[in-house]
Amino acid sequence: MFVYGLIAWTTKVSVSDEHNALGSKGFVGLENYTKLFTEDINDRFTHSLKNLALFTIVFLVGAMFFGLLWAFILERGVKAEGFFRTVYLFPMAVSFVASGVVWRWLMNPNKGENAGGLNAVLGGLGLDFAQSTWWTNPNWGMASMAIPAIWQLAGYVMALFLAGFRGIPAELREAAAMDGASTYRLYRNVIFPQLTPVALSALIILGHMSMKMFDLIMSVSGPQWLTEVPAIYVWQTLLTSDYAKAAAISIILLLLVAVVIVPYLIYTNRQEKNA
Repeated sequence: MFVYGLIAWTTKVSVSDEHNALGSKGFVGLENYTKLFTEDINDRFTHSLKNLALFTIVFLVGAMFFGLLWAFILERGVKAEGFFRTVYLFPMAVSFVASGVVWRWLMNPNKGENAGGLNAVLGGLGLDFAQSTWWTNPNWGMASMAIPAIWQLAGYVMALFLAGFRGIPAELREAAAMDGASTYRLYRNVIFPQLTPVALSALIILGHMSMKMFDLIMSVSGPQWLTEVPAIYVWQTLLTSDYAKAAAISIILLLLVAVVIVPYLIYTNRQEKNA
């Protein structure tokens, strides 16, 4: 009732003409959906989708890269491994709202004498050329917005990969060593292929989280055009009591998440049955 029932109710609203608090007067079919792509002011919905795509790509690449790198370093053996695991995982314990407030200060777009946060650090090091306008940049603002998300969830990816490394049977390593495999060949042909299911799981989990990202972006930039994504667009549309439009955006967002999740669920179920 609280999941599928609400999805069904949202779908019903999305095909109605309930554009104000007075309620719906009738069925309009897919009109609300087509208007999002054809008649939305300043192509606002397609703009939010482009922002979401850029944010998701940068976030996934960054989180997967640093997560795998940290797991690889820890798997190779370092002193105080428990300390570093805690440091990498700690950002997960911080709420997106709290980290967003801090990162809003760190990514202060002001430069020169008024610089703050990271720009102030870069200026103090004599690296004024590296200062950035961060999330206020009209071209790459959403890429900068992915930095806090990478910082917060790369440790989670590290934990997944580290568990994957530790779950590889020692017999495989010993057999490769007896066959004369170098360290490079060992990781490339034996270990990394064993991590494919872990990498797929991490991509799916992070991918669907990025599509629904709301609180982190709102905490950093607020409801601004440059960094608007569908989740924020839904919230702002609801504030105007345009329930039908907000419901249509929500259903499209649900379908985007389903495109990512459903094939993965089918794949894992088949793998379990074959096993």
